[in-house]
Amino acid sequence: MKALGAMSGTSLDGVDAAVVETDGQSIFGFGESRYRAYSDEERTMLRGALGQWHGAEVEKAGELVTHAHADVLSEFEDVDLIGFHGQTLAHEPRGRGTLQVGDGIGLSQALGLPVVWDFRSDDVAMGGEGAPLAPFFHFACAKWIGADTPICFLNLGGVGNLTYVDPSFDGPEMPGALLAFDTGPANAPVDDLMQARLGKPMDRDGAVARGGTVETGALELFLAEPFFARMPPKSLDRNDFAEMIGLVKELSDADAVATLTGMCAAGVAQGMEHCPKPPARVLVTGGGRHNPVLMEMLRVSLDCPVEPVEAVGLDGDMLEAQAFAYLAVRVARGMPTSCPGTTGVQALVGGGVVSAPMRGAVSSA
Repeated sequence: MKALGAMSGTSLDGVDAAVVETDGQSIFGFGESRYRAYSDEERTMLRGALGQWHGAEVEKAGELVTHAHADVLSEFEDVDLIGFHGQTLAHEPRGRGTLQVGDGIGLSQALGLPVVWDFRSDDVAMGGEGAPLAPFFHFACAKWIGADTPICFLNLGGVGNLTYVDPSFDGPEMPGALLAFDTGPANAPVDDLMQARLGKPMDRDGAVARGGTVETGALELFLAEPFFARMPPKSLDRNDFAEMIGLVKELSDADAVATLTGMCAAGVAQGMEHCPKPPARVLVTGGGRHNPVLMEMLRVSLDCPVEPVEAVGLDGDMLEAQAFAYLAVRVARGMPTSCPGTTGVQALVGGGVVSAPMRGAVSSA
């Protein structure tokens, strides 16, 4: 099938959309991709809805997300179905659940194609973390690049997450094939501080961090957080470490950004200790790979090569969108999308809802 996946991540920068040709197991090829940036006004609206579960701001955010996705997805032709993740506003798997806004039914009607959406709810309902969900796709990517020893995929978006892949196994659902979990905050605290102090959406190319020094006292307090002592699988909400900004409030702009960047790298280093075997390499995806200061911190902290996923022919800007294209095919074909090693769910789960056009029918897959 030729599937079109879309992702709007916790960095709130925009919508990524990409095509994958797959049968839900193997990758046969990658198609075109597009990006639709959020405007400053749209980003402000989404930020205002973060952490909320209902109300007018949540409703407006859902309408915005649906409209933005319809904009970019309507530019594609000759696809069989769509994987629509939506926008995560709140994530509390051991509490109120998980909330991704966006209207999959309306999107299906607007585009005239089946839309697979609400990927996380079933996993949470069965005791899982609901995240991360890309690991099954990472397993397929490891097979596609011909990996024959364990490797890690590290996604550095608003939150960091790590997937340990052992490609010697035949399938991602097999015990031992995958271990996945969130490593801690990644770009979100840096972006928030840059916006609050300097009116800029990010530390582009690590320019501000490069001029600063990591404050070790703040770093030690950060690593003392109970999250890092928990065994994986485990996941985070974008705002779970919002107090990090307070740890650096007395520092200069450069030292504060350097320290928050160092916290991201330190969280990854802590997480690597959970890998069953030392990986041959760490392949980095997401916006964080564009930050040379962060990448150098990772190379210093980890005992294996750290490279952007482009080193193996993958697209680090589109990997998550491609993941939801791949997962959409798995859901449509009744295949699992998460397992105990990826989300901590008690049994294999094929989470997701399929909405068909015209009839507007919705059925649990």
